Amino acid sequence: MSDWSDDYAVYFVVSIDDESLGAFDSCEGLGAEVVVEERAEGGNNGWVWQLPTGVRYSNVRLSRPVTPDSAKLARWFTGAPGGVRRATAVIEARSASGAVVARWALRDVLPVRWSGPRLDPGRAAVITETVELAHHGFIGSWAG
Repeated sequence: MSDWSDDYAVYFVVSIDDESLGAFDSCEGLGAEVVVEERAEGGNNGWVWQLPTGVRYSNVRLSRPVTPDSAKLARWFTGAPGGVRRATAVIEARSASGAVVARWALRDVLPVRWSGPRLDPGRAAVITETVELAHHGFIGSWAG
């Protein structure tokens, strides 16, 4: 039996079109929502029709301490205003031992927001960065 920390302490390795952006310690926003239109039917007072009209995908936010891999992220993000081609992203949740616990592939990824560290010489803290990605859905995913 494995140690609890090996099973549940995870980090996230991200690649864009097979180019690694490095590891992140936080991943939020992996999700989808079915958009529903409500329609009342004349003479039917028992319920309102719930008609699915599409799927909306939430943006994914990844955070980490600033590392040498931050330069890769900066190059990819700063190319966006000049017409970055939408890419495929793969996010792998890995255990402390490096084993892949789960994997999500995202279609047509575009970086939409980056926030860097708060620089305060009077405050001793790890400097972090966060990137937010928009996408057009999941290509595939699995959990180990």
